[in-house]
Amino acid sequence: MRNKLDIHDEATLADAEAEFAAVALEHIDIEAPPFDLEYLCRLHRQLFGDVYEWAGEVRTIDLSKGTTRFCTSHRIVPEADKVMQALGDMAPWHASRDVTIRHIAECFGELNLIHPFREGNGRTERLFFEHFLALHGYTVNWGKVERDNWIAACIAAVECDYTPLEEVLDRCIDDLPQEPHPATSDDPACSPGGS
Repeated sequence: MRNKLDIHDEATLADAEAEFAAVALEHIDIEAPPFDLEYLCRLHRQLFGDVYEWAGEVRTIDLSKGTTRFCTSHRIVPEADKVMQALGDMAPWHASRDVTIRHIAECFGELNLIHPFREGNGRTERLFFEHFLALHGYTVNWGKVERDNWIAACIAAVECDYTPLEEVLDRCIDDLPQEPHPATSDDPACSPGGS
């Protein structure tokens, strides 16, 4: 694939892409909502702009991987907008953890099938959902899942079987630690007879 580094070997390009993205990741801050396709494109540009001229641009060619055909290029924007609307309509602080994870799994699975970029979709989508979840009181640790399990869950989601993706997300998503209040019932000064 054509790239700014003039690398022609696929494995070497994948390694370079990962290294550049890891460095870029250290400098990307969570932005204010809305969490929309523009936000996703900005993340992609920040992650891969040193590698690809087209970083941050929605693809204009049709793609497939194995037996999976991703969204037709002319439908990417309207289909991504539907997913972003569903995500925006979600109120994780009003829903149970199970409902939140189910909703995130469906949105993630759909966005992955849309596959807005030629390369770098997985890293960009994971970062996008990390940002969304952080602003809603959750942390994400993708290191809690094996790569093969992650890929299998994403493949199952193509067939609208979101259960494996829900299981993966349940392992990776934790509540943000709560700051203790200055005076809580655990505080001896707050208990009857406390000093």
